[in-house]
Amino acid sequence: MKLEEIRRDYLKGSLDREHLADDPIQQFNDWLEDALNAGIQDANAMTLATADAYGKPSARIVLLKGFDKDGFRFFTNFSSRKGAHLEVNNFGALLFYWPHLERQVRIEGAVTEISAEVSRAYFNERSYESRVSALTSPQSQPIPDREYLVRRVDEAIKKYGKDDIPKPQEWGGYRLKPEYFEFWQGRANRLHDRFRYTLVDGVWKINRLAP
Repeated sequence: MKLEEIRRDYLKGSLDREHLADDPIQQFNDWLEDALNAGIQDANAMTLATADAYGKPSARIVLLKGFDKDGFRFFTNFSSRKGAHLEVNNFGALLFYWPHLERQVRIEGAVTEISAEVSRAYFNERSYESRVSALTSPQSQPIPDREYLVRRVDEAIKKYGKDDIPKPQEWGGYRLKPEYFEFWQGRANRLHDRFRYTLVDGVWKINRLAP
């Protein structure tokens, strides 16, 4: 089948202003709970878009590890490509897509590092294998082959055994502080429902957008 022949209609829901919470954090929480209750695998997976100092964008999937009024949290290696981008251009965008519900959420804002104490606490909650991986992987850097990683993992296991794996200095968390939300609900005939929240003088303003 040709790509241009792939079509489907969106018939699972609708979105009106009276359905929306005044607070976009609450609205996101409601939709995330819907996704979790629907059994959607990796419902907390999100596309994170960043850009370098010249505005050249890059995007990848990361996992949301918490959110509240202060922002949306994720963890990574600060020396990774996304970390290098955020060092010179601290604005980012998140995209959640839940196709089984025919919904997506876009979030934009400034990104800052989480404190080392919070990052360490989360790191210590991770599985032993995940901590070893974070310690041994030079994320985004060229490596000669997979065996290079395997050797580094084996060396770390021999060195630390079942003792606590130390959090790498270059590993930790980020928080995106939202200043823009968009909630999208698929509708029939491409007449989708879209609502935008923008932060104006500390107050969230809501507008319906054309699909």
